[in-house]
Amino acid sequence: MKIGIVCYPTFGGSGVVATELGKALAQKGHKIHFITYSQPARLEFFNENLFYHEVNIPAYPLFQYPPYELALASKMVDIVQYEKLDVLHVHYAIPHASAAYMAKQILLTKGIQIPVITTLHGTDITLVGKDASYEPVVTFSINQSDAVTSVSEDLKTETYKHFPITKDIKVIPNFVNIERFQKQRKDHFKAAIAPFGEKLLVHTSNFRGVKRIGDIIKIFSKVREVIPSKLLLVGDGPERPKMENLCRKLGICQDVRFLGKLEAVEELLSVADVFLMPSEKESFGLAALEAMACEVPVISSNAGGLPELNIHGVTGFVSKVGDVKDMVKNTLFLLQDDQLPTFKANALARAKEFEIGKIVPMYEDVYQQAIADVLGKKV
Repeated sequence: MKIGIVCYPTFGGSGVVATELGKALAQKGHKIHFITYSQPARLEFFNENLFYHEVNIPAYPLFQYPPYELALASKMVDIVQYEKLDVLHVHYAIPHASAAYMAKQILLTKGIQIPVITTLHGTDITLVGKDASYEPVVTFSINQSDAVTSVSEDLKTETYKHFPITKDIKVIPNFVNIERFQKQRKDHFKAAIAPFGEKLLVHTSNFRGVKRIGDIIKIFSKVREVIPSKLLLVGDGPERPKMENLCRKLGICQDVRFLGKLEAVEELLSVADVFLMPSEKESFGLAALEAMACEVPVISSNAGGLPELNIHGVTGFVSKVGDVKDMVKNTLFLLQDDQLPTFKANALARAKEFEIGKIVPMYEDVYQQAIADVLGKKV
């Protein structure tokens, strides 16, 4: 198949999933064409089946905001027409689903039909999509898609709850490349960060308010009073300055490292003891899954799809959003030397249930069904 993938090219969950999916499909022999405004962050290796098409956004003094959606739709038309794509797969509804609808209508005037699959990832529904400024377009675009998927049962429920969606939504969970995350073991790195055998607590995100980084720092502050430990924070975003000030206020700066954005996050996760994810919104929890693939148990909130991934008392613990006291208690329990090995093994076993090789065929089935529905044939 020739598949067009439209996504955000950033380190965020939707962009990571879209890129890793495209890479896996390319390795299976499909021709994958990424369409976005810059090269996806994880598109870091060469494969003869991978192609990247940059969306150029003209800057005109007339426009206060560059019309990215129009430029994207035009680029989709161009690539579908000249690369003879079989299907378009757009990740994150805003603005990709509406741009795909425009592209599809333009292509119809040229006698070209293209099936469109929309994958919902989370805040495109639970946060941004519910804004009255976007809701009618989001609803229309999803309903006009030929197939719709979501990354968790919780997100599917939320979508039906807040939008008048008439399309059937198929749940296809996020996935992980176990081999990539298992082949890393940087013990020398752990020795440098924790020279006296301290426990390592880790968090990765885009440092937005919904990630509740403040809760992580408060959890760590209490944990280190009982167990010698270090906190590593990977990522960057609007909350970082505030969080740095909180560390200073609590007097724990010497044990907290802000590492910024890291591409090879698996090198860090491979030496971690606990992964913290106290988010107030989390449709799936891809970062937690990647930690579990490195045998790292998870302390999480009960937000969104997290309880579907993190099994309470087995792969880690789940607490109510904002319940720092409970998360501290659970973290201290996990870090006990007689508990940690069992939870680590359970985390890896759970991650293997989301191995990429098990999930990619689900998307291939969706593509084939959409092509059959729209074009009446198989590819």
